[in-house]
Amino acid sequence: MIGLIFMGLCLKTGLGRVNQSARTVNVKGLAEMNVEANKVVWPIVVKVVSNDLNTLYNDVNKNNNAVVKFLKDNGLTDEEIAVDAPQVVDRAANMYDNDWKQRYNVTSKIIVTSKNVSLVRDLMSRQGELLKQGVAISAQDYGTSTIYEYTELNSIKPQMIEDATKNARAAAEKFAKDSESKLGKIKTATQGLFSIENIDENTPYIKHIRVVTNVTYFLED
Repeated sequence: MIGLIFMGLCLKTGLGRVNQSARTVNVKGLAEMNVEANKVVWPIVVKVVSNDLNTLYNDVNKNNNAVVKFLKDNGLTDEEIAVDAPQVVDRAANMYDNDWKQRYNVTSKIIVTSKNVSLVRDLMSRQGELLKQGVAISAQDYGTSTIYEYTELNSIKPQMIEDATKNARAAAEKFAKDSESKLGKIKTATQGLFSIENIDENTPYIKHIRVVTNVTYFLED
């Protein structure tokens, strides 16, 4: 019985020394911001099928010229438009593919890269106008989806770090007050990585940016 009491006193004394020697509080500060994308990459894909290569060549050129004219007539420049080399698939060359009526399948891609996101989004909503010229735009898939980017992160980093640090300090002050202590100087501070994500799947042109700072403060009596 005496041995157990002595052990309890030792443990209590030991914990007291640990608490006294570790007078710090570690807090996290979060800063978030929603911004509009300032760059867009829009792949426009047109597919043509035929049994005659000459017909295919003429159709591909006709479609590409129609798409480029549509883009330039509505405000885009040559520097924002790139026409990739067409990709030709000869289905007769595939020994496992015998069920075809059109031998050649050509995919043509025009890529728009622009900082005028609002203009490009408007043109995307109007691409059906190309149907009047006989140009059918293929639906986007995983490899040809539109990409929106935000490239001005460095311009907002300082403000976001400041906000995250302020939020961390506010949390630390609350802890210090609740523990009847005073908040001292910063012992250590680390900045987490900035993350940029779509705010949701329906508005990929709106980006959600966040950063977390991790700060350790000294506590004073």
